[in-house]
Amino acid sequence: MENIVESLMQMFGPWGIALLMFLEHIFPPIPSELIMPLAGYRASQGDMSIVTVIVAGSIGSLLGVMPWYYAGRKLGEARMKRLAAKHGRWLTLTEADVDAASRRFREKGATAILVGRLIPTIRTLISVPAGIARMPLSTFTIFSLIGTVAWTSGLALAGYLLGQAYDVVSTYVDPVSTGIFVLIVLFYGYRVATFKPQPSDA
Repeated sequence: MENIVESLMQMFGPWGIALLMFLEHIFPPIPSELIMPLAGYRASQGDMSIVTVIVAGSIGSLLGVMPWYYAGRKLGEARMKRLAAKHGRWLTLTEADVDAASRRFREKGATAILVGRLIPTIRTLISVPAGIARMPLSTFTIFSLIGTVAWTSGLALAGYLLGQAYDVVSTYVDPVSTGIFVLIVLFYGYRVATFKPQPSDA
């Protein structure tokens, strides 16, 4: 997995980073926890600046959450639940998931967007209730951007600060990250195969 990510960065530079971070929100098995540290490492080697890495990763991630925001805004809660019931097998999304995200958003408001960007399990899903609630796009974008920049900066700087030591660390990280990726894909396949709609309490 590390080799695939690094190859895309070599071929497309910052655009490759942005693309990978965009796809993270569309295809969950692509983890930002691997993408951004690798990008930060490449910056430490002089391939690009760390600022470029953070900007590219943040833009890609921000663009990746927009389809979910607009899906919630266009479909509304009831239709979003029907979508989850009908196609949740492939999205690994249930009606209960929509309810949980909506409840978190109602309790925390815009803060849920900012904090949610820092939590891997809900980084993407929290965009849906923001759209359902018709949060102004400007507010959604600002809070999403703050959380996204914090997330991508932390991961990129971790890889950047490792610098030359990353060559040693990667000897152990590469097989581990590959194993994690395989497990994520297998888990995704398991969820698809065993998915059963879970109606909300409403």
